[in-house]
Amino acid sequence: LMWKGLAPDAVDPELWRGLTAIAGSWIGGAANQADMKEVFEIEPNVFGMMVAIDVLFAYIWMAVLLWMAAKHERLDRGLNADTTAIAALSEKMERLRLENERIPELPDLMIMLGLAFGATGLSHALATPLAAAFAGMEWAERLSLASEFFWIVVLPTTFGLLLSFTRARKLEGAGASRVGSAFLYVLIATVGMQMNIGAVFTNPALFGIGFTWMAFHAVVMLVVARLIRAPTFFLAVASQANMGGAASAPVVAAAFHPSLAPVGVLLAVLGYALGTYGGWLSGQLMRLVSLDAGS
Repeated sequence: LMWKGLAPDAVDPELWRGLTAIAGSWIGGAANQADMKEVFEIEPNVFGMMVAIDVLFAYIWMAVLLWMAAKHERLDRGLNADTTAIAALSEKMERLRLENERIPELPDLMIMLGLAFGATGLSHALATPLAAAFAGMEWAERLSLASEFFWIVVLPTTFGLLLSFTRARKLEGAGASRVGSAFLYVLIATVGMQMNIGAVFTNPALFGIGFTWMAFHAVVMLVVARLIRAPTFFLAVASQANMGGAASAPVVAAAFHPSLAPVGVLLAVLGYALGTYGGWLSGQLMRLVSLDAGS
């Protein structure tokens, strides 16, 4: 609505592409942000500004969530929250950890890498014919279906979700999340190298967009938590799983109780799975708003 209210010449018609990077990041994480950069062909300078906005607001909000963790008992009373589920969850997570955790052996690591690179290779093999099948169709090109990278992103996400319903999920006990996190940190460093803080100050309106977006998220989370009497733990960890991903959600979870850190990882992984689809859908909606604002 704010965007539509601006004069057509006040809106960069390509700004929506950059905002898809924030949408991907704040639904899932850095991996989804990088996906949106390629799917929507974001210019490097614009992408650098969006990374700066993402980092600035996401980690200010993380500081707020850590403060909430320190004051969670008082906040739970204010929200009239039912905290019995937290005690049960803490006990269950500790029991699951003790039952499934094991020292990873070479076969475990080879299976993890085989599944990861196998799914990626299969996605690359299928991406070309799938993109070619939609080439030349105007509606499909608008939805990125004719883009090879779109399929390279969507197919591994889908394969990962399908594998979670098989015995492959038992690899978590051997540290599958930690192996994935190692690759994730490489990706985060790669994305961070493209951050352009200086360019943000030439576009101060982007601070308003970031603030509005984050404020809306915070208000919705607090209102819903109050309505369903959710403990502060669920509010904070779910929020950080979206805004920060697997790198920071376990930190917020552990601030409540060390045994709850895996919950942060699980929610962040869910965010990564949804971020690909949600970021793409958000991009399509913003594309429509951009076209309407410029018409």
